[in-house]
Amino acid sequence: MTSRVDGPLKVTGRAKYGADNNFPGLVYGYVVVSTIAHGEIAAMDVTAAKSAPGVIGVYSPFDPLELRTATSPLLGETWVPLQDKEVTYYGQPIGFVVAETFEQARDAAMLIEVSYRQRPALTSLRDGLASAEDAPPAMDGAPPSITVLAPGVESIEDALAASPVVVEATYSTATQNHAAMEPHSAVAVWGSDGLTMYSGNQGAYLQAAELATALELEPSSVHAVNPFVGGAFGGKGRTSVPAFLAAAAAKVLGRPVKAALSREQVFTATANRPATVQEISLGADTDGTLIAIRHDSWSSTPMDRSFVEPTSHGTSREWYATQNLAISQKMVPLNIPPTTFMRAPGEAPGSFALESAIDELAVALNLDPIELRQRNSSTAPPGNDLQWSSKHLDECFRIGAARFGWANRALRGHTDGDWLVGLGTATAMFPALRFPATVEISLRADDTAVVATSGSDPGTGLLTVLSLVGAESLDITPDRIAPRLGDSALPPGGLSGGSTATASVGTAIMIAAAKVIDDLLAVASAPGAPFDGAEASYADGRVLADGLTMTFGEVLRAVHRTSISAMGSSAPGEEMTKHSFSSFGAQFCEVRVHRWTREARVSRMLGVFDAGRIINAKAARSQIIGGMIWGVSAALHEGLEIEANGRLANGDFAGYLLPVNADIPDVDVHFVEYPDTLHNAVGARGVGEIGTVGMAAAVANAIYNATGVRVRHIPIVIEDLLEG
Repeated sequence: MTSRVDGPLKVTGRAKYGADNNFPGLVYGYVVVSTIAHGEIAAMDVTAAKSAPGVIGVYSPFDPLELRTATSPLLGETWVPLQDKEVTYYGQPIGFVVAETFEQARDAAMLIEVSYRQRPALTSLRDGLASAEDAPPAMDGAPPSITVLAPGVESIEDALAASPVVVEATYSTATQNHAAMEPHSAVAVWGSDGLTMYSGNQGAYLQAAELATALELEPSSVHAVNPFVGGAFGGKGRTSVPAFLAAAAAKVLGRPVKAALSREQVFTATANRPATVQEISLGADTDGTLIAIRHDSWSSTPMDRSFVEPTSHGTSREWYATQNLAISQKMVPLNIPPTTFMRAPGEAPGSFALESAIDELAVALNLDPIELRQRNSSTAPPGNDLQWSSKHLDECFRIGAARFGWANRALRGHTDGDWLVGLGTATAMFPALRFPATVEISLRADDTAVVATSGSDPGTGLLTVLSLVGAESLDITPDRIAPRLGDSALPPGGLSGGSTATASVGTAIMIAAAKVIDDLLAVASAPGAPFDGAEASYADGRVLADGLTMTFGEVLRAVHRTSISAMGSSAPGEEMTKHSFSSFGAQFCEVRVHRWTREARVSRMLGVFDAGRIINAKAARSQIIGGMIWGVSAALHEGLEIEANGRLANGDFAGYLLPVNADIPDVDVHFVEYPDTLHNAVGARGVGEIGTVGMAAAVANAIYNATGVRVRHIPIVIEDLLEG
């Protein structure tokens, strides 16, 4: 198996992240945040801060930095700080202090006195349900409410009423933070050719575009550099507050500025996963055939209504075959920090509700949960005649059941000393998507090749994918590939998000490789070249014709060229009108609940996945394991607690619980490999997010199997299990 090309740099500490960059004359910025959730800033007394040791700049809505609303071609508008006096959430950035040292900037920020005209704040999703609004259309344009009915059925209520077996329940999921190891940071440097920004981001050219619009610059005047990103998960898709403020302050001061959020500020000054409430009704025949599905969802959203968690659209719309389907998606505007994409947006919280409900239906029918899922496996999304391009979910369940010992599962678990032991399962699905991407390949005279794009590797292994797919496409060994990422000067490489990167850039690599080989052959056969006039071919990194063979480096040296380059571009096309695309998986979990303390611990996990061709089995397995751990974390650990005044009660790593090694004992991953060349030329589908999907439900289902206690919210805590 192939190890990551960036591994040695990271484990030895030689990988340089955004805040690791230092320059002569560097100064430090510290962000000031609000202490109310709703109101208007009446005044900010910055006198003491300005006269504090080392301070060289203090900025606020009363003395703002020059910034405009930022936009990017993929994500639209991004909020920019300090441009008005309105406060819509607790912890909102409202000021920026720049000093000679970080400590001086931080200490001076504490001296700023802020007075507010405070207004009532709405911070509880439950309290706001009565004022819910229809969500905007989904990313694919689907309306917030969708109903599909069988001929002769007048309403989803009629379909449910006609179902011999009905299960109805309400489920809820907590607000979560991305909790990346690398806090959001930025180092901004201005030169004669414009701005250079060093800041971890999921797409360098997107960050450059946002900064260019915010600073009213030509795109060519902004250079974004982020070769290494210390975790992102959707939380670094947009340009960060430190990047906007550092860029504007560095321009005013004429000195490089470094700014980084404190860990507590990361929880409010970036963005979180919304909380959800979901009502699900399932109607089935006595043999388990689904007759009707209704899934109504409510998502928290900030007051600007910038993001909604698409739980109904992401699950019930596609997962199971049914003739009657009704889904709705509503949002509840609250005085809370921004919300945004977080690993498996929609599918992760949506699958907890749907897969818990499916388990409840299996109990009501006295039917094996795997059998129920297999009887209702969809060949296409309900109401959509575009069949799945490739689906081997039944095989995932068959293999998983055999490997996990599912046949030994008892209807009410079993005991092991003082522990109650239960098994749970769930389906995992995540859409297979692609973004437009361009890759440049350069063959060099030293017989190596550069494969370059401005995309990002936030820990996903994309650098290694460039090496592997580039080597395969050029018919050379991976050690001769020099992969390049994380630089807006490179061709636009899409966004490293949505499990899209490999499928997006992989196809572009293949196109670029074919072009550069054609160009190489033309050069080799040109008049005066080594293969003058010959019908040359290419194989094993060599040009061949009439008994003569030369490496591409030898050809380039012979014609006195240092390199030859070509670009390839790929984007979703006609295939999107012919098929539906998704990755699939079967999640299995064993949970042990202590008979007396009610402590719940996961003891075994297995995930079996159908994700097309696996480019790098080692990295793919790592990604899936990470996703499965996220699912356990959602089920038993993670949840932001928002107080009535909008303050986060646990907005730090002391109070925001995350699993550690001791919480995750045994994880097994297996892939069923069926390359999906209908989706893209490489045949790969995403693995970065599907590992998270369904796992929280599998944990909850295992807890029910062990204890008989059905918990319909996450995270599940000891108090939830005391009744059993």
